[in-house]
Amino acid sequence: MAGVRLSVPAGRWLVFTTVLGSAMALLDSTVVNVALPRIGLDLGADLPVLQWTVNAYMLTLAGLILLGGALGDRFGRRRVFVIGVVWFALASLACGLAPNAGVLIAARAFQGIGGALLTPGSLALIQSVIHADDRARAIGLWSGFGGIGAAIGPFLGGWLVDGPGWRWVFFINVPLAAVCVPVALRHVPETRDPRPRGRFDVLGAVLGAAALALVTYALIAAPQKGASPAVVVPGVAGLALGAVFIVVERRLREPMLPLSIFASRQFSAVNVVTLCVYAAFGGFFFLSVLDLQVVVGYSALAAGTALLPTTTLMLLLSARSGELGKRIGPRIPLTVGPLLCAAGMLLMTRAGVGAVYWRDILPALLVLGLGMVVVVAPLTATVLASVDVARAGLASGVNNAAARAAGLVAVAALPLLAGMGPEAYRSADAFSSTFRRAMPICAGVLVLGAVLAWCTVRSDALEQAGAEVGAEPERAGAAVSAEGVARAAGPPCRPECAYHCGVSAPPLDPGERSPRT
Repeated sequence: MAGVRLSVPAGRWLVFTTVLGSAMALLDSTVVNVALPRIGLDLGADLPVLQWTVNAYMLTLAGLILLGGALGDRFGRRRVFVIGVVWFALASLACGLAPNAGVLIAARAFQGIGGALLTPGSLALIQSVIHADDRARAIGLWSGFGGIGAAIGPFLGGWLVDGPGWRWVFFINVPLAAVCVPVALRHVPETRDPRPRGRFDVLGAVLGAAALALVTYALIAAPQKGASPAVVVPGVAGLALGAVFIVVERRLREPMLPLSIFASRQFSAVNVVTLCVYAAFGGFFFLSVLDLQVVVGYSALAAGTALLPTTTLMLLLSARSGELGKRIGPRIPLTVGPLLCAAGMLLMTRAGVGAVYWRDILPALLVLGLGMVVVVAPLTATVLASVDVARAGLASGVNNAAARAAGLVAVAALPLLAGMGPEAYRSADAFSSTFRRAMPICAGVLVLGAVLAWCTVRSDALEQAGAEVGAEPERAGAAVSAEGVARAAGPPCRPECAYHCGVSAPPLDPGERSPRT
C-alpha cells in the first residue's frame, strides 16, 4: 500500500476516528478518579472498593496491551480497533448501569480489555495507513488532540458528576463509540502484517495479569485482614506466578515480552525509573482528588478544575521539553523532573481543611506540573533511543505497560503504607492525616527514581541507538552475530508523540520505521 495522504478526506477521517477512539480510553483514565467519592457514597462502598474501581481497569489494560497490538497485526488493525471500541462502549454501559460495587468492578475489568484492544490499534492504524511523508504530522495530530482530551478529562468528569451524575462518566463513551465505529468501517482501510508468524502468547498474558491481580488483592485486603492467610496466600501466589511468567517468557519462541530487549542496560534502567515515577503519579492522583473533595470540601467540578494546571502545562510544554532533552541529554531532565514532582507532592500536604486554592494548592500543582513536563518527554525519548528502530514500538509498549502496572500497585499499596482504614475517606480529619503521611511516601519514591536516573542514565543516551541490544541470544534459534549487533546501532529513534497529558502512563509511540537520514 502506497499510503493515504493526510490532505485527502480518507486521511482526515482516519485521524478523526483514531483520535475519537483513543480519547475514550484517555478520558476514562482521568474522569473516573473525580467520580470516586460520589461512587462510594451512592453504592455504600468503602475505600477498597474505590481502589478496585481504579485497579480493575488498570489490571486488564496493563496485562493485555502488548497482546492487543499483536492481535491487530495478525487479524487486521481496523478490525481489532473496532472490536475494542465496541467492547469498551458496552463495558462502559455496564459500568453506568451497575447496581452494586461488584458489578461495577467486573465491568471495569472488561472495560480494560477493550482499552487494550483500541489503544495500540489507534496508533497502529496511523502508522500502517498514512503515507510515510505525512505520518509524523498525523501522529502529531493524534498526540496533540489526545492530549487535549486528557487535559479536559477532570473538568468534564467533575461537570458530569455534579450534573447528571457519576454514571454519565461512563455513559458518555457510548455516543463517542456510535460515531467512531461507522466512520472507521466506512473510511479506514484494513491492514495487517503480511507475514504473520508464531502463536499468540496467551499464557504469558494470563500469567502476568494473574500475578498482578493476586498481589493487588493482597495489598488492598491487608488493612482489613492483616497478615492472615487470606492476605499472605494470594500475595505469595502472585509473586510465584510472576516468577513463572518470567520463566515462560524466556522459553517461548514468540513471547509477549521478549526478555532480550532488557539486554540493553539503558532500556532496563529507564524502565526502573519509569516504575518509580508512575507509581508516585498513580498514588498521588488517586488520593489527591479524594482529598480535594473529602477534606478541602470541593465539589467534583471544582476538584477536576483544580487539577487542570498540571495537564495544561504538559500540553503546552512537552514538545519543548523533548527538544531540551535532545540538546542537554536525558540525564539531567530525568533527575530534576522527579525531584520537582517530589517537591510538588510535599507542598500538597498543605491541602487540608480550610485550604485556600491559590495559596495552598495551586503552587503544589504548578511545581508538580513543571516536574512532569521535564521528565515525561525525555523519558519516552530515552526508551526509544535505547533500542534499535525495529523494536521501538515494542519498547514503547513495554514502557507503557510497566508504568500502568506501577500505578496499579501504588493505588493498592499506598493506603496500606499510609495507614488508611476502609472508612477513611468518609471523615475529613481521618483522611487528612493519612493523606499527609502518603505524600512523603510518594515523594520518597520520586527521589529514589531521581537518584537511579542520575546513577544509571547516560547523558549521551539519545545519541546511542541500541548498540547493546541483541547481545543476548534469542531463544528462537541461532545466536546473534557481532554483525547483527552492529546493525542494531545507528541514529537514535526519535519519538513521534510530542504532546502528552496522560498521568497514568507515558505515551505509546511507534517510533520511526527507519532511521532518519
